Amino acid sequence: MNNITIRRAERKDCLQLLELVRELAVYEKAPNEVTVTPEHFEETGFGENPVWWAFAAEVDGKIIGFALYYIRYSTWKGARMYLEDILVTESWRGKGIGKLLFNCLIEEAKEKGWKAISWQVLEWNEPAINFYKKYNASFDPEWVNCSLIVNSES
Repeated sequence: MNNITIRRAERKDCLQLLELVRELAVYEKAPNEVTVTPEHFEETGFGENPVWWAFAAEVDGKIIGFALYYIRYSTWKGARMYLEDILVTESWRGKGIGKLLFNCLIEEAKEKGWKAISWQVLEWNEPAINFYKKYNASFDPEWVNCSLIVNSES
């Protein structure tokens, strides 16, 4: 296997990360849902007040996977890591890279003193569900996802 490096994402990675975000959107059958601009993505990750952080899996200068998270706050449980996206590009899947990224997230959460990691997975995404089951993740069918658009751009 090639020399895979797992490292913290940097500002210079934003365009490659967005390419992978678009790949994920295609996989999740929502290719037109990615509307974030590169400028907004970069500013919210590396500006004065970042709201997300990420780990990148890299081979020979090319990012082949990433895991992006932010801090979620539960009034019942306190601060937790929220895994927004984890993706390994299709040609690199099945080589243990997702596990390397997920293990980095676990270590990061432990170092920050967060008690848990939360995320969502589409009910039809069997490969992802099976991946999470290897970690003994719990799945909660009780909650319904909600969102409200409060500022639409023309």
